[in-house]
Amino acid sequence: MVKDSFVGVWKLVASEATIADGTTLYPYGKDALGMLTYDGHGHMSAQLMRRDRPLFASGDIRNGTPEEIREAFDGYTGYFGTYEIDEQEGAVTHRVLGSHFPNWVGQDQKRFFEFSGNRLTLRTPPIPTSGTTVTLALVWEREA
Repeated sequence: MVKDSFVGVWKLVASEATIADGTTLYPYGKDALGMLTYDGHGHMSAQLMRRDRPLFASGDIRNGTPEEIREAFDGYTGYFGTYEIDEQEGAVTHRVLGSHFPNWVGQDQKRFFEFSGNRLTLRTPPIPTSGTTVTLALVWEREA
């Protein structure tokens, strides 16, 4: 059963975005950090971030400058919810209950999946952004 293949904790090993014109970008850097968790009861959580996000000069979580807040937000993605697998389509749908990006709350995030050994690759459908589209590919490795 494919669902059993998802269950566990995964660490991010690669993250890249491909723009419609074929350009490859690394929105979280080439050494991005991330953790993805699926449990056997249909719950999931995903966290991704740039390792080089600048610290707040004040050291106070509630007292960042507008630039510090923007850099922190732009360099991080996190959400949690439930998931459903469509084996025939080769897709997993994350039903978002909470997210760093408020617009995702209550929305579905579809990812196309592929397993290879102890790795799981998730690809987004093309996402409209900044006047173009981008497809994000994330490669996860199962934690031992």
